[in-house]
Amino acid sequence: MTRVAIAGIRHETNTYCRDTTPASAFHQRRGAAILCERDAESAAGGAMRACERLGFEVVPVLIVDAQPSGTIRSDAYESFKQEILAGIAAAHPVDAVFLDLHGAGVVEHLQDLEADLASAVRALVGEAVPITAVFDLHGNVTQAMADALDGVFACHHYPHVDFHERVDEAIRLIDAMLRENFRPVTHIETVPMLLPTTTTFLGVGKSMLEEMLEAEAPDDVIDVSWFHGFPYTDIEHVGCHVAVTVRGDRERARTVARRAAESLWRRRDAFRPESLSAEEAVERACAATEHPVVINETSDNCGGGTPGDGTHLLRAMLDARLEKACFAFLVDPEVARQAHDAGVGSTIDVSLGGKTDDLHGSPLELTAYVKALHDGRLKMLAMVKGASLNLGPMARLVVDGIDIVVASNRSQTFDIGPFLAVGIDVTAYPIVALKSSNHFRAGFQDIAGTIVTADPPGLTTHHVEIFERARAPGALWPVDPAAGYAPER
Repeated sequence: MTRVAIAGIRHETNTYCRDTTPASAFHQRRGAAILCERDAESAAGGAMRACERLGFEVVPVLIVDAQPSGTIRSDAYESFKQEILAGIAAAHPVDAVFLDLHGAGVVEHLQDLEADLASAVRALVGEAVPITAVFDLHGNVTQAMADALDGVFACHHYPHVDFHERVDEAIRLIDAMLRENFRPVTHIETVPMLLPTTTTFLGVGKSMLEEMLEAEAPDDVIDVSWFHGFPYTDIEHVGCHVAVTVRGDRERARTVARRAAESLWRRRDAFRPESLSAEEAVERACAATEHPVVINETSDNCGGGTPGDGTHLLRAMLDARLEKACFAFLVDPEVARQAHDAGVGSTIDVSLGGKTDDLHGSPLELTAYVKALHDGRLKMLAMVKGASLNLGPMARLVVDGIDIVVASNRSQTFDIGPFLAVGIDVTAYPIVALKSSNHFRAGFQDIAGTIVTADPPGLTTHHVEIFERARAPGALWPVDPAAGYAPER
């Protein structure tokens, strides 16, 4: 029976965060614990179901992931890397390896986690063993990484609703390689542009993705992956990337990739988003006629490394004296604990949010009624459906007619789960606020009458040009209007 080892390290590293990320910040699954994800619409779950369908034996090793945060500590990465290598070696012989990666991992001593890990796995198993990997489309990927793999598959959509589908393609490539005895070639084409968070559900993101997928039509093209890149990092290979895997030679892959990259570059101005302050976003929400209006605070998105305790949008909502609105959620374990200690029905004075830094806003001094409490253990309802999510102790506070949900653990709001947990029916509220850039769309696109994006100061602002780029090897759009892209012919 064909034996496929499954392992991975997933981290979206925001190098502008002040703190480094230790091993303890990672959710770690080993061996049989990985198998528990079989039914989730995650990368690991998709890999297991694909292997099962093809009659492959899964050899689960180690998968770790953490909320996006600061640079990974060297000792943490080295420990995980060595455990993965030791696990694969102990399972020898394996016929193939599947890696669950992100693409934007940065470690204290190296800028390209994925290239280092993939190269180490390749050196261990040898050239004859197929290795494929699935990535977040927000990866900053390199040719060195691709050269260590046999297939590079980024999720196509943002929100990332298709990880399990992309993994199915990666496992099917392993099956084809073993049956037909061929070796694919992948080329990475990098475009010197910093892309603000852009959904593929509508607008230019949707049309650009359609164009990328059209490039997959020829029989010899196995996959075209558009990596939007992760702009909230200072590394040498930051940018947008097109990864093309073919059954032909490298020149064929390069030609397809460059054609797609040139189209991306020509359309770069279409990716400039509208950027509203918190006050402007609330004003627009109040003027909207199709309800509920969902206001997403993109600049304090834990999914990009922010603290999640920013107060800019909530302050604007309170100042506007909204008659009925809800917000889920702010990350503030101290206030959540205070509410749990006081109990439902209590009235408490709180200093809410603003505890991490000045950038995301100062604390809100409020008197709040404790309406409901929850332990924060939820299931994902839309993106990565069925996966577990632990937000820690949660509380529903009521302040001047606004229902405010407070959680203890960092995360963006993916779906209506955090609202439902504390008894909030979002369809009964004219205005619903949350912290997320685009993943929320998977859970709210069929609910929202109107979506308004707030972009006050924060580490995931659409204004990607404000961040220092000390390591960038050349000019980047839109930081430098002189930036150019002219691939060699």
